[in-house]
Order: sequence, then C-alpha cells, then structure tokens
Amino acid sequence: MPGLLDAAIKKSIQSAYSQFLSSKGLKARVAQKQMIATIARGLAGIGMGDKGERLGEKHVTVVEAGTGTGKTIAYLLATLPVASARKKKVVLSTATVSLQEQLVNKDLPEVIEHAGLKVDFQLAKGRGRYLCINKIEQHLERQGELGQMALYEDEEAEVLDPAIKALYRDLVDRFASGQWDGDRDNLADTLDDQIWRPLTSDHMQCSNRRCLNFSACPFYRARERLDTVQLVVANHDLVLSDLALGGGAILPDPGDTIYVFDEGHHLADKASGHFAFSMRVGASQKLLQGLPKKLGALIDEAEGALALRDPSERLQRPVSDALLSIEQVEPMLVALFDKSEGSNRVRFHKGKVPEALSLLCRDLTSASERVSQQLEQVVSVLREAMEGEIADVDRSVAERWYPQIGRVWGRVQQVSWLARSFATPDLEGRSPTARWVSRLDNNGLVDLEMRSAPVSSADTLKEHLWEVCFGAVVTSATLTALGRFDRLLDQLGLPDDTPCEKLESPFDHYAKGVLQVPAMKTDPGDPQAHTEEVAEILTRRLVDAKAALVLFSSWRQMRTALERQPESIKNRVLAQGEQSRQEILRLHRERIDAGSPSVIFGLASFAEGVDLPGGYLTDVIITKLPFGVPDDPVDATLAEWIEQQGGNAFSDWSVPTASMRLTQAVGRLLRTEEDSGTIVLLDRRIVTRRYGQLLLNSLPPFRRDIAY
Repeated sequence: MPGLLDAAIKKSIQSAYSQFLSSKGLKARVAQKQMIATIARGLAGIGMGDKGERLGEKHVTVVEAGTGTGKTIAYLLATLPVASARKKKVVLSTATVSLQEQLVNKDLPEVIEHAGLKVDFQLAKGRGRYLCINKIEQHLERQGELGQMALYEDEEAEVLDPAIKALYRDLVDRFASGQWDGDRDNLADTLDDQIWRPLTSDHMQCSNRRCLNFSACPFYRARERLDTVQLVVANHDLVLSDLALGGGAILPDPGDTIYVFDEGHHLADKASGHFAFSMRVGASQKLLQGLPKKLGALIDEAEGALALRDPSERLQRPVSDALLSIEQVEPMLVALFDKSEGSNRVRFHKGKVPEALSLLCRDLTSASERVSQQLEQVVSVLREAMEGEIADVDRSVAERWYPQIGRVWGRVQQVSWLARSFATPDLEGRSPTARWVSRLDNNGLVDLEMRSAPVSSADTLKEHLWEVCFGAVVTSATLTALGRFDRLLDQLGLPDDTPCEKLESPFDHYAKGVLQVPAMKTDPGDPQAHTEEVAEILTRRLVDAKAALVLFSSWRQMRTALERQPESIKNRVLAQGEQSRQEILRLHRERIDAGSPSVIFGLASFAEGVDLPGGYLTDVIITKLPFGVPDDPVDATLAEWIEQQGGNAFSDWSVPTASMRLTQAVGRLLRTEEDSGTIVLLDRRIVTRRYGQLLLNSLPPFRRDIAY
C-alpha cells in the first residue's frame, strides 16, 4: 500500500523540522530541506503488504550531501517518522567510531529534545567490545595449565604477568560490584588490544543461553536492550556480520528494518573485506598436527565419553589427508617466490590459480571440510552436554572445552574457505576474485600466507542486503566520482535507476577558500626528486602556518619529508604513527587553543572524518594526487578485469577513485560557514595531464591560484 501514509508522514516531518529549527533558533537550509524530502519520498513510497512485508524494488535512496548540509539531522528527521508510521526498526550504520559517538552523545539527543520526536535508541557493538566472563575466569583460574592448551607459537597462552593478572582481577571486581558494565568503551583507562582480546569471545566460541554466566553476560544484556528500542546505532562491519549470519542474529530482522548507511562510500570496501579469506600454511599445519592431541585431552577429561570419542576417531583420516595436501602445496608456493626476484608477494594474473595448485586445493577443501564436519559434531555434543542432555559428559567439562573447540572449528573453516576459493575458478562474465600469496617474516619465523578477496561486493550486497531489507538510505558527503553516481551503484550492486540526489554544500567555497597549485620542477613520476622538492616547499610554507594538515601518499614520503625539516618545524609536527589519531587531534587542538602553531602529518586516514573547524585548520597541503597503490593485489586484478571487459582501467576506475579521494581530502578545510583557508596541491599532474581538468572540475568551486 504505497502512498497511503504520505499525508500523515509529511505533516509529521514538517512539524518536527519546524519545531527543531524554532527550538534551536536556526533558519532552514535549502539543501537540508531537499534531503529530508528526497529520503521521505523514497521511504514513504515503498509498497507494503498486509503482513508488513515490502512490495516492489524501489526501496533504496542514495543522497550525496555536501559538507554543511546538516545531513545527520536531515536523515533522522526524514527516516524516524516514516519508520514509526510503518512500524519498522531503524539501523543507523556508520564507518567510524567517532561518528557513532557523535550520533549517540550529541545528534540523537538533540533531535529528540528539539524536534519533539519520541524515539528510544541504543548503540550496538560486536562481541569483541564486551567482556566474556568465562574467558576472564579461565585465565585467572587455570594459569598453571594454559600453556598446554596452545596450538600455535604465536598463540601460546603463557603465565600472565603479575601486573596483567592484577588488572584482570580488578576488572572482575569492578564488574561484579556493578562499577563497570563489561563494555570496553566504558573503561576509564584504554587497554591494549593484546591485553583485551583474550577476554572476548565470538559466535563460534560463545555457548549462548547454555553458558552458566549467560544471565550476567555483558554482550547479551546489551543485545536484549536492542529488542526494546526503535533505533539501533551500529557500524558497517557489525551490519555485514549480522547479515552473514542470516540477519537478525544481533541486529533487528532485515525485513522489518530501514537501514541508513552514513559514510556510505565505505560500504562496498567493507563488504569485500567480509568475504576475503586467508590461510597461513605453517600455522595451519600446526593446527592440524595438534588437533588429535587436543581432542585426546578432551576425551581423557570427559572420561572416554563415547559421544566425543566417535567423531574424534573419525577425524584421523581427514586430518592426515589435509596435512598431506598442505605438505604438497608448500613447495609449490616456495617455487613461486624463487621466480619472483625477491618480492614478498606473488599475485595470480586475473586471479587464475595454476591448475596443479588448484587441484591440490580441491583436495584440501574436501579434507578440511570433513575435519570441520567432525568438529561440528564435537561442538554439538558439548553444547548438548551443557544443556544436560548428555549424561556421560560433565557440564563443567563441556563449559570449559566448548569455546576452545569452537575456536579450532572456526580456524578449520577458514582453511576450507580459502582452499575452496583457490580451487574454484571464477564464473565466466562475473567479477573475479583476487588471489595471491605473501611471505611473512615474524622475528625470523617465515610463513607463507594464501589470500583471496573479491574485487567487487556487488553480488554479495545485492543478495544479503538489498533483496532482504525493507528499505535503505545510502548517504555521504562524497558518493559521486567525477560528478556521477554510476560507479557507486555498480560497486554496491544497485540498479541503474536507483533514485540518486546530489546536493551541493551551502558553503561559499569561492569566497572562503583558495586552491593553489604552485610551480614545481618535478612530479611524482620521479618519486625521489618529487619528495625532495615537496620537503623544500613544506619548509617554506610551514614557517608561517598556524594550523596545517599535510596529507602524504606513503609512509616513506612522510618520514623523508619530516627528516628534511629544521628543528623549529619538527617541534610543531604531530606525525601519524607517533600517537593514535584521536590523540593527535586532541594535542593539535590543545596547541591551537594555547596560541601555538601546530602541523599534522598524516596519510589517507586523515583525509576523511577529520573535523577541525575554525582556527583549528587553515591550511591543507596535499603532496600527491590520491591514486591507488599500483601493486595492490585486489586493485590490480580489478584493473585486469576492466581491461578484459573492453574498458580502460585508468580512466574507468583509477581516475574516478582518485576524484572521490581528492574531494574527501579538500573537504577537510571548510567545516562551518565561518571557516576559511588555503588548499595547496603539490602535484603538477593536475595541470599537465589530460585527466587533470576532470579532477579539477569535480572539486568544490574554490578560488583557483594555479601556475600554468
């Protein structure tokens, strides 16, 4: 029944927007009003059956909203009334933690207070952000035995350092007394990943309601709260993980959900990462070699329980077969590196694996899947024992072993998925999978890692997201490439007729900002000479800079440029890698507030999501056009595929991608209507190459000062 609720929804949205503006003392922004109308029309126009199911396909709306539009307020005011009228949940997904925190701590409370909307919301996080009570208890109770349970040299569960043991005890005490809720982000002190990770679980290790600590579990307590709220704030990784589990495992059921993907330009890359597989050859051998002994220890502790002994005995043959396959694969991979002239990575052309290697991986797939089937049966027995359905396996034994065997099962699955990817040719006419092998050296211990990753996530997103969700909005300040949406739609697997809207920023770029391209003797075609000249220009420009952000293309370029600076400039530079990004931004603001000059040296991660308004940023210096790394295996395989399809990889993919990245980078300068400053681009290719004019035309209309 599309359109039946349009009048009521329209009145609700108009009332909320008017109340919001009046309460905040603001004037309506043209682009913001357009964004609200576009999203509301798209969502309210979705057909709905008698049981609340979606009817029809026009259910996704794409909106690029330039900086200053106020897009967060716009999509909240447009989406929440529609969702309320349709009795649907809203999952608001972002790519970064900083935007999540801004939504939960600022934007949502602001909308609720000033727009008069009644909506309950909750922040959703993955299991990795929450304490697993079982894990921390095991670490504290079984210190003397942990070393015997290790499977890999890099995973040896050694006796805890006294300081770490004291920290774990303190965490348990704080959780038990109610001073802490088990959420990592609610700790006063930041914990190192190596200290925190052993205290968390995943869906392969978690025994869910069968766990003795289920009623107190921090993750499931938070999960229960998600069922009671209308709006859930999540991130792209969590949404994709939930969809990979079938949807509704952590987040609301997709069929009853309207998704809003802010920072939507990250969604395709995030999805590709979720379907990438890897396998370390040496580590996998150790896993399989240690598996019989590990299961033997389980059977001994379970006093020879037949339900466990039977699948364990059936593991012997497939484990031997899998080990044999890996032993045959290894010399074949070593031979590849003998021909690679010192490279630590070998990529397979067009993702095509040599037939001999493919056949061995087929055998490995079969054997590892049989190992996985038997491990699944062991896990199932342990699960039933925890429910009291198997009398000859003590519940405490099952509680202790379930997460350990679950972890091994998950690792064996990874082996089988990687092997299947290497054994299975890509379907004709479909986008390929990149496949490559890397040589890893960890303190003298060398291992070979086989990896695969799809070059496009379009089919995956279409199947697991767009076809099952009730409705969706994709938005960001940068979605178009060279002014067009076709590249984004292709990446996301959305049809060409998907409603798309491009809204310009309300900022007066011409009056507030200058884009400079100075005369230079070099360009990045000669990397060493270009870096030296960049360093010289930075020395001259940074002398008078009050608040600058310098964006580099590589660690080497950044370090070289920093080394070339005089001490007077080095002392005011905050370089990526020396502190966390958030700490660098905090120190930068602190220096500016104190009246001191400050300069940030950063790579691609500082080219987006950095919000430094007013006097916190007056100069953005971009040392090189942001083209992709030419030897990236996924990018290289994608380029080959584009050429194979009759396209031009550089003009069809590299230039549009660089256009998006460059637009994001220059977008750091003007964050409010009062901001002003200068952008300096130290790459002459923007004026000497044919594609340069395309890149310039896709940028906001800054005043230009270009040396031709």
